[in-house]
This record gives sequence, C-alpha cells and structure tokens, in this order.
Amino acid sequence: MNTAADDFASRLLAWYDRAGRHDLPWMHPRTPYRVWLSEIMLQQTQVQTVMPYFERFVAALPTLPALAAASQDDVLALWSGLGYYARARNLHAAAKLCVERHDGELPRDPDALTALPGIGRSTAGAILAQAWGDRFAILDGNVKRVLARFHGVAGWPGTPAVEKALWLLAESHLPHERLADYTQAQMDFGATLCTRHDPACVICPLQADCVALRDGRVAELPTAKPSKPIPERHALLLLAEDAGQRVLLQKRPPTGIWASLWSLPEAADHETARAWFASHLQGDYDHAEALAPIAHAFTHYHVQLQPLRWRGLGLSAAVRDNDDLRWVARDELVSLGIPAPVRKLLLAVIPARSS
Repeated sequence: MNTAADDFASRLLAWYDRAGRHDLPWMHPRTPYRVWLSEIMLQQTQVQTVMPYFERFVAALPTLPALAAASQDDVLALWSGLGYYARARNLHAAAKLCVERHDGELPRDPDALTALPGIGRSTAGAILAQAWGDRFAILDGNVKRVLARFHGVAGWPGTPAVEKALWLLAESHLPHERLADYTQAQMDFGATLCTRHDPACVICPLQADCVALRDGRVAELPTAKPSKPIPERHALLLLAEDAGQRVLLQKRPPTGIWASLWSLPEAADHETARAWFASHLQGDYDHAEALAPIAHAFTHYHVQLQPLRWRGLGLSAAVRDNDDLRWVARDELVSLGIPAPVRKLLLAVIPARSS
C-alpha cells in the first residue's frame, strides 16, 4: 500500500482532534452498555435526533441488567418516536441473553457479540473498538461513502462483492492505537464533512489522494442503489373513544411493521373494519367521523392511513380490556410504545385533562 493510504488514519485522527465531536453523551462515561445502546440507536438515525432519546433511556434503564429486567412495553415506550422498532426489540432480547449467558455483561468477543440479536459485524466492531479499544473495523454508511470516494470504488455497496472490497479497505486502514477515537472520527467525518450531498472537499484532509475528487466522480460515488417503484398501501385506523374520552388501543402482532406496539385497530377496507367494529364495539359504524388522512413512509413502501373516529362508545359485552386491547387515557399514552404518527394523531384529537 502506498504512503498516502498508510497515513489515512493519521490524517483522519488529526482532523478529528480539530473538528470532531468529543462531547456526545455516550462518551461520558464510555461504558460497553452505553456504547452498545448508542450504536443501536444511531442505526439509520442522526446524532441530534438520538441524543435526547439516549439520555432518557439511560436515565430510566442505566445498566444492562436493568434493561433485561424491564418489560417490553417499558422499553418500547422509551423508544417510541425513534422508529425502526425491531432495534428496540432486539436490544431487549440481547440484554436478556447477556444476563443468561454472560453474567449480565456484553461479551468482549466478536463472535459472541454478533450472536446477539441486532448486532452485525460493523456494530460489533464499533462496540469493541469504542468500549475496549480493540482493533476492529467498522463499515457503516458513512464509512462506505468515504472509502468508496477515497479509493474510487464503483458499484452499489449493498452488493456482496463491493461490500467485501470495502471491508478489506476498512481493515487495511486500522491504526494500532486510539481505536475508539478513530472509530468516532470515521463516523464524524462522513456525517459532517464527506457528506452524501455537497461534501466539503475544499477543506478535506484526504483531498490530495482522493480518487473520486481527482477523477471528478464525487457526486456519483458511492454508486446509488438501483431504484424501483415504491408501492403504496392504504388502511383504515379505528379511533374509538368512550364516554370518558379514553381511546381504544390494540397491541399489534409480535412480527411485522410496528410489531408489539400499541396502536389504533387497523383494517384494510370498510368491510373488514365494519366487521371488527360490530364484534368489539357498541355503536353505529356509519356514524364515523373521517379525520385528515395520514401519510407515512416505511423503508419499502408508503402507506396512507385514514382515521375514522367515534365518540362515546363502549366495548361489546363479549369483549373486555385484555393483554391486547385496552382503553387508554391521554395521560397514559406516555407509558406505552406507540407509533409516532399514531401518537401525534391521538395527542391532537384527545383533549388534555384540565388540572
């Protein structure tokens, strides 16, 4: 490898010392549990969004055993609004396995770490490097972008061949010290300087040896994922209120979108909605008030949700509150994991109780 590639890490660390982020909440103290939690929260989510969630989460569940002992509802309530809820369910499941298998600690072993739910190779490397200073590479989206540009690697990084090439490059640049700082430096560099759009090449410490900059290919690297039409789905949300202005919530199935969260009952069409209404509620389905539709985007499709509202209803004699169905007052919403668009709707339509 040439000299320019050999001092990739040293130039990045020098940049980090000048311009990197040194005061993120999971750095003080930088324990394995806090590093792990931050890495899971930061998957597909920006730092500024994560920070208040992280601080609220560790205040409520400060240790791995505390997380393992918490109920799933409590964990999902703390996560509510961050999205990608499988991360929270995997976090909770992994904590329980750590208590069962590793004396309530995260294991300091890459194979044991990647055996836990929600921890892949890059996340394991980030934990090992930041929590213990071990010499492991990471390859998140920011690192893929930097390496693809610096080395001129074409092809969508999601393909096995390109990803393998990027892993080899990531490992080739690892320094022999300051692994925690180097790991953070890579993430900061991609997030704040070598960004997806409008990267600051003019002040980049790697500019002299960047293949993409030399060849005028910065905008095209890394190669974008091949596009395909995003499907759109439609569904009805059944917003039933009782005489006390409590709303009826239903726990979603343990798999699929918004798994295990509390939400409004949902139906694909009016025929299905009418049947569910008739078997669960006392009232007239045709007296529904149609509220403003809600547009929500998931990773693989978009959904249009049409809320229908009824007031002053009760459950049918054959149905009562249970583990999967309950009446909830406005001030109880904070204690439940509820999808962000549904929570926003409920807070908008259910009046706050006067003190």
